[in-house]
Amino acid sequence: MIIIDSQAVKNTCNASVESKGYCFYKSTNGIKRHLAVDTLGFPFFTYCTTANVSDDMGLLEMLTQNIDYFQSKPVNIPKITILLDHGYHPEHLRPELEKVYPQIMTKIRFELSPKPSKHEKKELGKSGFIPVAARWIIERSNAWMERCKILVKNFERTLVNATAKINLCFIRLMVKRLAASC
Repeated sequence: MIIIDSQAVKNTCNASVESKGYCFYKSTNGIKRHLAVDTLGFPFFTYCTTANVSDDMGLLEMLTQNIDYFQSKPVNIPKITILLDHGYHPEHLRPELEKVYPQIMTKIRFELSPKPSKHEKKELGKSGFIPVAARWIIERSNAWMERCKILVKNFERTLVNATAKINLCFIRLMVKRLAASC
Protein backbone atom coordinates (compact mmCIF):
# COMPACT_ATOMS: atom_id res chain seq x y z
CA MET A 1 0.00 0.00 0.00
CA ILE A 2 1.22 3.48 -0.86
CA ILE A 3 -0.11 6.44 1.12
CA ILE A 4 -0.11 9.89 -0.53
CA ASP A 5 -0.16 13.35 1.04
CA SER A 6 0.89 16.90 0.24
CA GLN A 7 2.24 19.55 2.59
CA ALA A 8 2.55 23.26 1.86
CA VAL A 9 5.69 25.04 3.05
CA LYS A 10 6.25 28.79 3.24
CA ASN A 11 9.06 30.44 1.33
CA THR A 12 11.39 32.42 3.56
CA CYS A 13 13.67 33.97 0.98
CA ASN A 14 13.35 35.74 -2.33
CA ALA A 15 12.92 32.56 -4.32
CA SER A 16 12.97 32.35 -8.08
CA VAL A 17 9.76 32.35 -10.13
CA GLU A 18 9.97 28.55 -10.43
CA SER A 19 9.46 27.97 -6.70
CA LYS A 20 6.77 30.54 -5.90
CA GLY A 21 3.06 29.99 -5.77
CA TYR A 22 0.10 30.62 -3.49
CA CYS A 23 -2.17 27.84 -2.23
CA PHE A 24 -5.56 29.36 -1.44
CA TYR A 25 -7.02 26.54 0.64
CA LYS A 26 -3.85 26.10 2.72
CA SER A 27 -3.11 29.85 2.78
CA THR A 28 0.56 29.31 2.01
CA ASN A 29 2.95 31.11 -0.32
CA GLY A 30 5.80 28.84 -1.41
CA ILE A 31 6.01 25.18 -2.37
CA LYS A 32 4.05 21.98 -1.84
CA ARG A 33 5.81 18.75 -0.94
CA HIS A 34 4.12 15.64 -2.32
CA LEU A 35 5.03 12.45 -0.51
CA ALA A 36 4.16 8.80 -1.19
CA VAL A 37 5.11 6.39 1.60
CA ASP A 38 4.73 2.67 2.31
CA THR A 39 2.91 1.23 5.32
CA LEU A 40 5.98 1.77 7.52
CA GLY A 41 6.21 5.45 6.61
CA PHE A 42 9.30 5.18 4.40
CA PRO A 43 9.21 7.09 1.10
CA PHE A 44 8.33 5.62 -2.26
CA PHE A 45 8.31 8.90 -4.17
CA THR A 46 8.91 12.55 -3.30
CA TYR A 47 8.10 15.55 -5.44
CA CYS A 48 7.89 19.33 -5.02
CA THR A 49 5.66 21.76 -6.91
CA THR A 50 4.74 25.38 -6.54
CA ALA A 51 2.02 25.91 -3.94
CA ASN A 52 -0.55 26.94 -6.55
CA VAL A 53 -0.52 23.45 -8.16
CA SER A 54 -3.51 21.37 -7.04
CA ASP A 55 -2.97 18.17 -5.07
CA ASP A 56 -4.37 16.12 -7.98
CA MET A 57 -1.96 17.68 -10.48
CA GLY A 58 0.98 17.25 -8.09
CA LEU A 59 0.12 13.57 -7.62
CA LEU A 60 -0.26 13.14 -11.36
CA GLU A 61 3.14 14.73 -12.00
CA MET A 62 4.77 12.62 -9.26
CA LEU A 63 3.34 9.34 -10.60
CA THR A 64 4.13 10.30 -14.21
CA GLN A 65 7.72 11.06 -13.28
CA ASN A 66 7.97 7.59 -11.67
CA ILE A 67 5.90 5.67 -14.24
CA ASP A 68 8.78 3.27 -14.92
CA TYR A 69 8.25 1.81 -11.43
CA PHE A 70 4.72 0.78 -12.40
CA GLN A 71 5.75 -0.37 -15.87
CA SER A 72 8.29 -2.78 -14.35
CA LYS A 73 5.67 -4.46 -12.11
CA PRO A 74 4.23 -7.71 -13.51
CA VAL A 75 0.49 -7.82 -14.13
CA ASN A 76 -0.05 -11.14 -12.33
CA ILE A 77 0.72 -9.76 -8.82
CA PRO A 78 -1.97 -8.11 -6.66
CA LYS A 79 -2.68 -4.47 -7.45
CA ILE A 80 -0.82 -1.80 -5.51
CA THR A 81 -3.28 0.11 -3.34
CA ILE A 82 -2.75 3.87 -3.29
CA LEU A 83 -4.49 5.36 -0.26
CA LEU A 84 -5.61 8.96 -0.77
CA ASP A 85 -7.21 11.46 1.56
CA HIS A 86 -10.44 13.17 0.58
CA GLY A 87 -8.59 16.10 -1.06
CA TYR A 88 -7.84 13.92 -4.09
CA HIS A 89 -10.26 12.92 -6.84
CA PRO A 90 -9.55 9.41 -8.22
CA GLU A 91 -12.22 9.76 -10.92
CA HIS A 92 -10.14 12.59 -12.48
CA LEU A 93 -6.77 10.90 -11.90
CA ARG A 94 -7.58 7.59 -13.64
CA PRO A 95 -8.10 8.94 -17.19
CA GLU A 96 -5.06 11.23 -16.93
CA LEU A 97 -2.80 8.37 -15.80
CA GLU A 98 -4.16 6.10 -18.53
CA LYS A 99 -3.09 8.70 -21.12
CA VAL A 100 0.49 8.32 -19.85
CA TYR A 101 0.44 4.53 -19.37
CA PRO A 102 -2.73 2.72 -20.59
CA GLN A 103 -2.20 -0.44 -18.46
CA ILE A 104 -1.60 1.38 -15.18
CA MET A 105 -5.06 0.64 -13.74
CA THR A 106 -4.32 -3.10 -14.07
CA LYS A 107 -1.45 -2.58 -11.62
CA ILE A 108 -2.78 0.03 -9.17
CA ARG A 109 -6.03 0.95 -7.50
CA PHE A 110 -7.02 4.13 -5.70
CA GLU A 111 -8.72 3.97 -2.33
CA LEU A 112 -9.95 6.91 -0.30
CA SER A 113 -8.91 6.72 3.34
CA PRO A 114 -11.76 6.02 5.73
CA LYS A 115 -13.29 9.06 7.34
CA PRO A 116 -15.73 8.60 10.22
CA SER A 117 -19.17 10.04 9.51
CA LYS A 118 -21.08 12.21 11.97
CA HIS A 119 -23.28 9.22 12.80
CA GLU A 120 -20.25 7.01 13.58
CA LYS A 121 -18.76 9.76 15.75
CA LYS A 122 -22.05 10.06 17.61
CA GLU A 123 -22.14 6.28 18.23
CA LEU A 124 -18.60 6.44 19.66
CA GLY A 125 -19.59 9.40 21.81
CA LYS A 126 -16.93 11.62 20.26
CA SER A 127 -17.03 14.89 18.38
CA GLY A 128 -14.57 16.93 16.35
CA PHE A 129 -11.40 15.42 14.94
CA ILE A 130 -10.97 11.64 15.22
CA PRO A 131 -7.63 10.23 14.01
CA VAL A 132 -7.63 7.55 11.31
CA ALA A 133 -4.86 4.94 11.72
CA ALA A 134 -3.85 4.75 8.06
CA ARG A 135 -3.63 8.54 7.72
CA TRP A 136 -1.28 8.82 10.70
CA ILE A 137 1.38 6.86 8.81
CA ILE A 138 1.86 9.75 6.38
CA GLU A 139 1.56 12.36 9.12
CA ARG A 140 4.29 10.56 11.08
CA SER A 141 6.49 10.65 7.96
CA ASN A 142 5.86 14.40 7.67
CA ALA A 143 6.88 14.78 11.32
CA TRP A 144 10.10 12.81 10.70
CA MET A 145 10.81 15.10 7.77
CA GLU A 146 10.23 18.21 9.87
CA ARG A 147 12.98 17.10 12.28
CA CYS A 148 15.50 18.15 9.64
CA LYS A 149 16.08 21.83 10.37
CA ILE A 150 16.73 22.59 6.72
CA LEU A 151 13.17 21.47 5.84
CA VAL A 152 11.25 23.43 8.48
CA LYS A 153 11.11 26.37 6.08
CA ASN A 154 11.81 26.50 2.38
CA PHE A 155 15.14 28.19 1.70
CA GLU A 156 15.65 26.63 -1.73
CA ARG A 157 15.57 28.60 -4.97
CA THR A 158 14.52 25.68 -7.19
CA LEU A 159 12.07 22.84 -6.86
CA VAL A 160 14.76 20.31 -7.78
CA ASN A 161 16.88 21.42 -4.80
CA ALA A 162 13.85 21.24 -2.49
CA THR A 163 13.13 17.65 -3.64
CA ALA A 164 16.79 16.71 -3.17
CA LYS A 165 16.71 18.02 0.42
CA ILE A 166 13.66 15.85 1.18
CA ASN A 167 15.39 12.80 -0.28
CA LEU A 168 18.55 13.51 1.75
CA CYS A 169 16.45 13.82 4.91
CA PHE A 170 14.88 10.40 4.36
CA ILE A 171 18.22 8.83 3.40
CA ARG A 172 19.65 10.11 6.69
CA LEU A 173 16.67 8.72 8.60
CA MET A 174 16.92 5.27 7.00
CA VAL A 175 20.70 5.06 7.50
CA LYS A 176 20.27 5.93 11.19
CA ARG A 177 17.64 3.19 11.52
CA LEU A 178 19.90 0.65 9.82
CA ALA A 179 22.87 1.63 11.99
CA ALA A 180 20.78 1.32 15.16
CA SER A 181 19.72 -2.24 14.28
CA CYS A 182 23.32 -3.47 13.85
